[in-house]
Amino acid sequence: MAVAGIVFTLGLASPSGQAGAREALHTAWTSQRVLNAVAVADNGRMFVSFPYWGGGGGGPSVAEVDAQGVPHAFPDARWNHADGTKGDMQPFVRVNALRIGPDGLLWVVDSGDANVGGPPNPMGGAPARLLAFDITTGQPVHIISLRASSTPHSYIDDIRFHNNTIFVTDAGDPALIVVSQRTGQQRRVLAHDRSTTDERPMYAEGRLLTTGGHPARVHADQLEVSPDGSKLYFQPSSGPLWVAPTAALENPDLPAPDLARTVRLFYNTPTTGGTAIDGDGNLYVSDVNRLRILRLTPQGRATTLVRDRRLVWADAMWIDSHGTLWIPAVQLNRTASFQPDGKSRLRLPVAIYTMDLHLKPVR
Repeated sequence: MAVAGIVFTLGLASPSGQAGAREALHTAWTSQRVLNAVAVADNGRMFVSFPYWGGGGGGPSVAEVDAQGVPHAFPDARWNHADGTKGDMQPFVRVNALRIGPDGLLWVVDSGDANVGGPPNPMGGAPARLLAFDITTGQPVHIISLRASSTPHSYIDDIRFHNNTIFVTDAGDPALIVVSQRTGQQRRVLAHDRSTTDERPMYAEGRLLTTGGHPARVHADQLEVSPDGSKLYFQPSSGPLWVAPTAALENPDLPAPDLARTVRLFYNTPTTGGTAIDGDGNLYVSDVNRLRILRLTPQGRATTLVRDRRLVWADAMWIDSHGTLWIPAVQLNRTASFQPDGKSRLRLPVAIYTMDLHLKPVR
């Protein structure tokens, strides 16, 4: 299923920021629909997701982009079109994230009938789900309902993996959700802890972000697992970035106060759209206020990787098997939801950029 108005381009984009010759931004793909995530398989297959808050425009929620730059519904059209089916096999409702897991499956975060900062989620509405698809056959391998670990104000945001554990962020009702793939157990941890709660204003392109006349609030959002699996980094979208031992988070017998004491401040990050981590433990954090990507070392030292006026709300980044950093610049702050008058300030197309950095990928 193709979407009109999408152009696939490869090549060097004209530099408009501080990137050096080797670290220049390349325009990889542009779209007349707002997307928010990209994942590239080891064999080069490229997948993107289109969130409901992007303003619609028709087309799939999850797509694979072919070699000619044309997106096709993934795994098929049925999964991307409401047809009245309920339960596990219900088509996508509100896709918020995707990534290829360490198992090689394409994992999709479907937030269900939920809305950040809105009224309580409808009783009996579609629950948030984690869905994993075989990218060769398109068949679902795992479908995990998060109804048991969600609350009426939950908005399930993103995921990362450690062995048989899935870490999930709840951006609506601040918490992390720890899912055991081995036992099926789901636990909410660090609920309303300062590390998961948005406690300060969000800024993008020099402007305070508001929704409905009030400061925007996006709680636990970005997260990354260290390459050795020992640490989980996580933060609300407004920052700062915190870190906790995965062993503590995965211990169901550890009392909540003791778990909270294992969390420490890692870096005072700005308002962030997306992150990535490389095999050396360096974190890549978008600064949506100053239109740049920060690189944070495992010791917490920060440098500016690139600053460029095109990086308007750089969202969920990806490091492919060739060490290329993929950066979707999706203009979330310009969408109607964040405008005082409710009118979109999007300047289409949105774009995915790449930087050839020869990084070590980690899943």
